[in-house]
Amino acid sequence: MAPVIFRSANRADVPAILELLTDDEIARSREAGVAPSPAGGAGGLTPEAVDAAAWAAFEAIDADPRNELIVADEDGTVVGTCQLTFTPSLSRRGAERMTIEAVRVRGDLRGRGIGRAMMVWSLERARERGCGLAQLTTDKRRTDAHRFYASLGFEPSHLGFKLAL
Repeated sequence: MAPVIFRSANRADVPAILELLTDDEIARSREAGVAPSPAGGAGGLTPEAVDAAAWAAFEAIDADPRNELIVADEDGTVVGTCQLTFTPSLSRRGAERMTIEAVRVRGDLRGRGIGRAMMVWSLERARERGCGLAQLTTDKRRTDAHRFYASLGFEPSHLGFKLAL
């Protein structure tokens, strides 16, 4: 078992990231046009199978110094991902905040500590940037994720609202 490293995603990682993002029923109900490979493993999508909107989103994230798309890499295989967004704010005395989104670990590897290590790494990244707050949202149906985030010290302090446009 090779050590997991955390690094910025590159173009070659996009198909595996998209596969991770659709690796459960809740996510599949939100994602249109991207399906996991028949074998269920990473790398089932070819770059040609990824639509233009996904490539445009990757390019925008990659070009924005306030966004970091991170992958957990185990011996050259993407096994996890998250997106970090750094937002300046006038509230909290001007403290920058980090929002953690799209946290995923490959289904067959959950429970090995990859997600915890990725979150600890992400929180350290926030501290390096001088952030005063780390925040995230999670679907109300993800009760296992709620316990996981609470075990890392996150508190369910706000009620979030979304509006599909």
